[in-house]
Amino acid sequence: MEDARIYGQQNFNLPHDVLTLPSKGKFYKSGQKSLKVGYLTAQDENILISSTKNDNIVQTLIKNKVYEPNFNVDELLEGDVEAILIFLRNTAFGSDYNFILRDPKTNKEFKHTVLLDELDIIDGEIEPNSRGYFEFKLPKSGKTVECKILNTSEIAELNKMVESHPSNVVAPVVTKRLEKMIVSLDGNEDREQIVAFVNTLPIADSKFIRTTMTKCEPRLNLDRVATAPSGEKVNVRITFGAEFFRPFF
Repeated sequence: MEDARIYGQQNFNLPHDVLTLPSKGKFYKSGQKSLKVGYLTAQDENILISSTKNDNIVQTLIKNKVYEPNFNVDELLEGDVEAILIFLRNTAFGSDYNFILRDPKTNKEFKHTVLLDELDIIDGEIEPNSRGYFEFKLPKSGKTVECKILNTSEIAELNKMVESHPSNVVAPVVTKRLEKMIVSLDGNEDREQIVAFVNTLPIADSKFIRTTMTKCEPRLNLDRVATAPSGEKVNVRITFGAEFFRPFF
């Protein structure tokens, strides 16, 4: 992480803009509502062309283009990362994002364009407490939990666990995610007690936590509905990684 901060200090005076984050800083200790983000350069084209893994592109771009030496980019929430990637693409290539879709009625392909600069922000339906966490009572066990939104570093850690897990053994991704999300149980923050609780958590409570937490994080609305030539509706979702920038190369 130190390398990213040094890079940010070195590039502090390069051309950049100030991007307001969808989270409005509610979930960061610094309370930082915006970040200085640099523009893509010819040097960045090397990354976009050569990278083979989506995660590598996203992580490298975020570390290179956020010019905030005192901000730990590993703590960014997914919604804020998505906003940064949209900014980078818009300022480099324009806001038109073209999809090639298939008409469900005729099975023929058609082109649909989404304007990325018109994406709206979905505010969280539940306000966090003074610690930036979400507190609620579980319907089955009756326990009260405080949960946090996972940042990109924690999500990457879960993804690596799945990738490195033996193919013939089910990865405990559900329980590990819950362990990271739950920060207190009936006011107790003891990690051993939380881990033991998660391992015996009723499915109804597990589902309740996941469903509730999806409503908590402010983020861009990445879902769109396209109208096919036949008049049929086709759902479209914007995703990020190599394909998000690759059409230009």
